[in-house]
Amino acid sequence: MSTATVVHVLTPRQRCDLELLLNGAFAPLEGFMDEATWDAVLTRMRLPDGRLWPIPITLELGQAVPVGSELRLDREDGTPLARMQVTACYRPDRRREALLVYGSDDPRHPGVAQILALPEWNVAGPLQPWDDGVLRRAAAVEFPPEYRHPAELQALGAGRPLLAFQTRNPLHHAHIAITQAALAELGAEARLLLHPAIGPTKPGDVDAASRMRAYRAVLPHYQPGQVILSPLPLAMRMAGPREALWHALIRRNHGATHFVVGRAHADPGHPERASWYPPFAAQELLTEHAAELGIQPVLLPEYAYSSKRRAYVPRAEANGERLAELSGTELRRRLAANEEIPEWFSPPEVIHILRQAYRGADRRGLVLWFTGLSASGKSTLAGMLARRLESHDARAVTMLDGDVVRRFLSKGLGFSREDRDENIRRIGFVASLVARHGGIALVAAISPYRSARAEARRLVEDAGGLFIEVHVATPLAVCAQRDPKGLYAQALSGQLAHFTGVSDPYEEPEHPELRLDTSLVSDSEALATLWRYLTEAGVLRAEP
Repeated sequence: MSTATVVHVLTPRQRCDLELLLNGAFAPLEGFMDEATWDAVLTRMRLPDGRLWPIPITLELGQAVPVGSELRLDREDGTPLARMQVTACYRPDRRREALLVYGSDDPRHPGVAQILALPEWNVAGPLQPWDDGVLRRAAAVEFPPEYRHPAELQALGAGRPLLAFQTRNPLHHAHIAITQAALAELGAEARLLLHPAIGPTKPGDVDAASRMRAYRAVLPHYQPGQVILSPLPLAMRMAGPREALWHALIRRNHGATHFVVGRAHADPGHPERASWYPPFAAQELLTEHAAELGIQPVLLPEYAYSSKRRAYVPRAEANGERLAELSGTELRRRLAANEEIPEWFSPPEVIHILRQAYRGADRRGLVLWFTGLSASGKSTLAGMLARRLESHDARAVTMLDGDVVRRFLSKGLGFSREDRDENIRRIGFVASLVARHGGIALVAAISPYRSARAEARRLVEDAGGLFIEVHVATPLAVCAQRDPKGLYAQALSGQLAHFTGVSDPYEEPEHPELRLDTSLVSDSEALATLWRYLTEAGVLRAEP
């Protein structure tokens, strides 16, 4: 008897991975990894047959799927993109994966945080496009017009040196200088493949559309015909050295002959120091595996600006001169404050685009997500904050109260785990739209499960918004004593099933931005603590 088709809606990362699996960018991979392949990649950075591959490519689901099932892989709008015949379904150890891929299980690393929040099951099996033209049609809708498949770039680069440059940031004068120097070393026939990652990158990065405008703007700084601009729908993992190795293999598959590796490649930065990994660890790993890469690494030193020579030079060639630099943090601060950017740092056309795209934290879309038990004080605190924001902040404020959403947006959903997650997913989607357009969304919802809250955070951050989780940590006994709607009494007497904290679990946030217990402080004191956090974090401007 045939098994019914299971429909899975791809996340943005899974959508990117599917694209690159089906078009050959991830060769020799042809599908998402089974457990043996996943384990070999984690432990040896190799596929089971011995070929080099450093990053696990997996398809995660929230529930097990029987082997033999057909899995339909849909875009977020419900368009079928591919089908998979499931041959394996397994439950991986996410913490082990984080430790082996990232060398850490610290959730302050964005890649680690993403892995620890993934659903518990992985599935694998042969992949097929839904129909012959589906990838072409999907790409025309989803990706910039410059996007080219590996086969197209292989044909364009045939017979000439092709230097690939991976980036998730706009190009500034330093990038232009180092790529021009590398091209000069390769000879007059060499061309640059400007290959920016336009899938999910690091939260807070400049959005892909703005970066594409900036990339187009710098093309006149090169010789005519010297640059091939082709965005890559790659979901970065921010895995430092391992990721650099992965990036090189992907560019090899696109026909590049050389690959630029600079300082702190694919490094997310560390909250307590400049970089998460040693600055030149990526270069060392690529040098170690250079013989089997199939592409030549171009290892670049750290550059800075010489005002004396009016040029970017390697730090090793400073000869005692104090070189100038502008960190990413300082650039963002100046953009947010509308302060001057030195002309030596970036072309004026790029700065103009960034000023249009970049809003400081106090002007970006913002979502405050209040989570906690029923009667913990979420709605009260969110409502008090809304009134104060309306008199202080120019951004439009939208309240998304869990009980109100249940009556309208999520009418018909029950209280099973699946329905609760779907309710939070819907709230997260609406909040992300508010954030995308520069507004403030205040969400007051029990949202009992960590994975659903993590999905809501991802939606907001992918939309360019700031996400702040506030755990209203009022104890269960106090909430039950308050019981303004009589729900705890019903739940404790058995009249009300699936009640969070009584007959259903509540998974407390492990690392919320702020934790408040309204049994210990008054409502006004809780609001004052929250307001102080928001102003100190730069999310709100301090009141005069």
